[in-house]
Amino acid sequence: MVRKLAIIACILPLLAGCSASKTEGAQKHLLWKVSDSNSSVYLLGSVHFADASFYPLAHEITDAFEHSDELGVELDMSDTSVVKEIVELSAQRGMLPEGESLDRILPADVQSSLDSICAAWYIPLGTFNRYRPWAAAMTLSSIAIERKGFNPAYGIDFYFLRAASERGLSVLSLETVEEQVDALTGEGVLDSLSIFYMKSTLRDMPLIDSSISMMMRAWKTGDVVMFRDAMELESQPKDEMDSLLTEEINKRVYTLRNRKMAKTVEDLLASDRKVFIVVGAAHLVGKDENVIDLLRAKGFTAEQL
Repeated sequence: MVRKLAIIACILPLLAGCSASKTEGAQKHLLWKVSDSNSSVYLLGSVHFADASFYPLAHEITDAFEHSDELGVELDMSDTSVVKEIVELSAQRGMLPEGESLDRILPADVQSSLDSICAAWYIPLGTFNRYRPWAAAMTLSSIAIERKGFNPAYGIDFYFLRAASERGLSVLSLETVEEQVDALTGEGVLDSLSIFYMKSTLRDMPLIDSSISMMMRAWKTGDVVMFRDAMELESQPKDEMDSLLTEEINKRVYTLRNRKMAKTVEDLLASDRKVFIVVGAAHLVGKDENVIDLLRAKGFTAEQL
């Protein structure tokens, strides 16, 4: 379920881990110092929804930021042109064409599950009828997170965007708006993949409270194993087709983007730039080709702080 929440963390702006990772006696964070022979950058895993209990941040995190000259984020949400593009692309990619309706696209059992969730949460039936399935699924999940008391205004990435503005630091976007939204809407994405995303989101919704709590606890304690386990929580085993569709989503949302992020870090190290990078934690701790593992495979040193 949290794997889906992590997807929301990656793409949601377009719609508006007892720990083996701990060192005995020392508190760790989802923060890594990645180094070559003569330079370093910092990578912090973000949760894009949080609350006041996350602050103040640990001094290891703020010290790393203070020793950096630039901030790197997935998207610079403090840039009004980025926000404008988000709004435009949201309408273009996330909404159905005039005359089409979600309740005519979804299988009857999936629509029934959606109606049940809406009724339980006092959301008027038909609210999502203009949404494409993937957009409706992510919006529904974001509502579930906010029902737990977490808010994007407290998100770790927004915190550092504000801090960068106060320090007058330049902000580097690791991706474009189109690159992010293409993860679920780009060339070659089938309607079946979008419908499956909605189906699996609704299927795993009973796990939402425990999933969110587990993820937030993992972030606060720097527990890589717990965060990764939370990403893999599912309500029931997948059949062969479900597994194939899940693999395709993971490839688009994580694997391909992780490779690009790792290459960007490699280039920053080569140019000796002191950058503090904040990306969704799932990109740094996921089990398949996460950014940290990719950088280590390239020969860089990655120390969890």
